[in-house]
Formats: sequence, C-alpha cells, structure tokens
Amino acid sequence: MTPVELSRTVLHAVRRAVDAGELSVAVPERAVVTPPGPGGCGDYATNIALQLARPAGQTPQRVAEVLRRRLVGVGGIADVVLTGPGFINFRLDDGGGGAVGVGLVAEVLRAGGRYGYAERAGGAVVRLHCAREVRAVVVGEVVGRLLRAQGVTVRTSAEGVEPRWTDVLGVRVDGGGSASAEVSVNVRPVPVADPDSLLALGRDAGRWALLRPAGHDRVRGGAEGLVQREVNPLFRVRYVHARSRALGRNAADLGFVADPGPLGGAERVPLAALADHPRVLAAAAEHRAPDRLARHLVAVADAALPLLPGVLPRGGEKPSAAHRARLALAEAVGAVLAGGLSLLGIDAPDHI
Repeated sequence: MTPVELSRTVLHAVRRAVDAGELSVAVPERAVVTPPGPGGCGDYATNIALQLARPAGQTPQRVAEVLRRRLVGVGGIADVVLTGPGFINFRLDDGGGGAVGVGLVAEVLRAGGRYGYAERAGGAVVRLHCAREVRAVVVGEVVGRLLRAQGVTVRTSAEGVEPRWTDVLGVRVDGGGSASAEVSVNVRPVPVADPDSLLALGRDAGRWALLRPAGHDRVRGGAEGLVQREVNPLFRVRYVHARSRALGRNAADLGFVADPGPLGGAERVPLAALADHPRVLAAAAEHRAPDRLARHLVAVADAALPLLPGVLPRGGEKPSAAHRARLALAEAVGAVLAGGLSLLGIDAPDHI
C-alpha cells in the first residue's frame, strides 16, 4: 500500500464512520499521511483525528478510536496504533518482503516528475500579485507553479518586472500593473539587499538563493552558491539527480534495468523522504512557501546519497533482483528531485 492508497483508505474510513452516524463532519478532500513523528511508530501516521475533533464535537482520542476500528484488518494494513493526543499510526503489511517500498517506488516511477501532484475540481481563481522586487516576483511565480500542481487555477501578476530579471532568472508572470481594490500585493518576502550580486549568480544559483530561505528571512547571496562541492546544498541535489541518471545508463550497459522490489532497512530513510513528498508539495502550496520544497529536496538528496555506491554490481557480481530494486529506488529519487527543481524553475542536468 502506497501513501496515496493509505490516504484514500483513511478517507474511506471517515466516510463509513459518517454514514454510520459515529461522526458528524464533512469528509475532507485529503488525509495527510506522513512518516511518524517523535513518539510515533510504524510506517506512516496521520493527524486526521485532530483535524476532525472540533467539528465532530468529540475529543481527538475518541475520533481516532472510531477510525481505528474501521482501519484494523483492512488489506495492506498490519496494525493500527494510537499515540499522543490522537495520532493514528500504521504498520503496513509488507508480506515479509518489503512490499511497502515496492509500491511506493513503483508509484513514483509511474508518475515521474508529477509525483505528488493533485487534482481539484473547480474552485475560485487565486490571484497572486507581487511587489516590484526581484525576490517577490520569483517567489510569486514559483508559488503559482506549486498551486497549479495542486490543481488550483492561478493568475500571477506584478507591479513591475525588470527585463534583466527575465533575461537572467527566466521569471515570467501572467500580467502586470499596480495594485487596486480588486488585487492587492500579497507576495512580499523580505527584499534582496543587493540584487546585482544575486543576478551575477545566474539563473539556477540565483533562483536557489532567492527561494531556499523562508520569506521572512534575508537572502544570503555570494559565490558559495556556485561551489561545485557537497558543501553547497543545490549542488548536492543536482549531483544526486545526475548520479541517478548515470546509474540508469550504466545499468543498461550491464544489461539490466530498474524493477521495484523488496528493499532492506538501509533504504527506509530515502523511502520515508519519498513518501513525504506529496505532503511537502501540498504544504508548500498552502502556505505559499517554496522554501519548504527546497529544503525537502535537500533532505531527499542527503538521504539517498550514501546508498548510491551500492546500486550497481561490484567486481564479478551478476546483476540481481536486489540491484534492480536499488536502481528503481535511485531512479525514483531522481524523478522527485527533477520534478521539484522544475517547480522551482531550476535545471536538473543529467551530467555534472
């Protein structure tokens, strides 16, 4: 069972509880499923009981227990445990062979760079209007992309865009003009102190410098954004992506391809990072915070980097099912990194 499937299972349990009269709430559009936090257990957890408690007029623990009874015994779920104020924790049934990772990796590979995207029917158009400042315009453009990835219809505009911002950073918005009674400035991060030095970094490093800090934090420019070593977070993200692509090419030369399969305990950290990707995309869009996505891409890359040397056979080894499974995980990591960088407007090169 993948995180998306588990989310649907949780929502189905909510609907059944509502139909049975045990809960009197509107069924939410989505149940957020993430790796367990401190004090949690199992493979995934959800806070939906805390979300529904107030409208249901019940305690979170009571709501969690109602849902637990409808989740225990569902196919693919081995155990359901309640922790803390009402978190529901799941241990998935891997059939004794790591099938949890198999489904997740297969799901990522099917979706490619669109893994974590959502569809939403209808809804009002969201208007993003940026101040006439380079960081505001870049942030507004990327927030628009994040919202569209969640199925939201968006129109971006700015009080002004200088030609060099487009020439260097590739930034574009749907329209321009001054704020009015209908459209006010609603994208205004802390301005850049020295736009010239930031533009000197070029498109990719410049965008990363603008987007990685939270909107209320100041931008730190400088040549460190161009350093091609692991001390540079952007380099690590792009390096892991390029390595994942190279591993696919090298595997083809050795006569084998990726095939999702059982994975060992060492792969649980990157699997958890991949599973968390849809939640991060949704949160980055909801809070209009591209920095959340940037930091998540670094976490995915750092989780995968130690595992890359073991993907291909060594010495006289023959390619095995384990090699094909690890290659599939590497390619899934590469797909998530490429998709995330694309949302930020940053190139993901196949060669570094």
